[in-house]
Amino acid sequence: MNTQNTDPRVLLSTLWIVILFNMIIRDLHEFLREGYIEQMMTLNIPQTTMLLYGFIAQIPILMILLSRTLKNKANKWYNTVAATIASLGILSTLPTADMDDIFFVVVENILLLIILRIAWKLPPSEKIITSKNKL
Repeated sequence: MNTQNTDPRVLLSTLWIVILFNMIIRDLHEFLREGYIEQMMTLNIPQTTMLLYGFIAQIPILMILLSRTLKNKANKWYNTVAATIASLGILSTLPTADMDDIFFVVVENILLLIILRIAWKLPPSEKIITSKNKL
C-alpha cells in the first residue's frame, strides 16, 4: 500500500474505525467467557460510571467524522485529546484484564500512537497532496 498519496485525514478516520471495531469485538469476545453474562447481571454499576464509559465509547465514533472534516490544526489537537482520553479509558480496564483483554489493549494503544503520529505530521496548510492533485 502506498501511503504517500493517501489523504492523512482519510487515514486518521480509518484508524478510528479500526479502533472502534476492536473495542466492539473486545466486548463481544467477553460473551464467550463462561459466566460472563451472569457476572454482568449481578453488577450494580453506578449511572455516573455508565455515563463515563458511554462518553469514552463515543470518542472513536465522533473522531471518524471529525478526522475527515476538521482543518489540519484543529485535527491535530482533537486527535491528540481524543487519543489521550481513549487511551486512558482503555488502560483503565487493565486491573481486571485477562490475556485476551491485554492483547486488545496493546493493539488499540498502538493504533492510538499511530493516530498521534499522523495527526502531528499533518501539514500546517490545508493543501494535502494526493494522487488526484497530481493529475
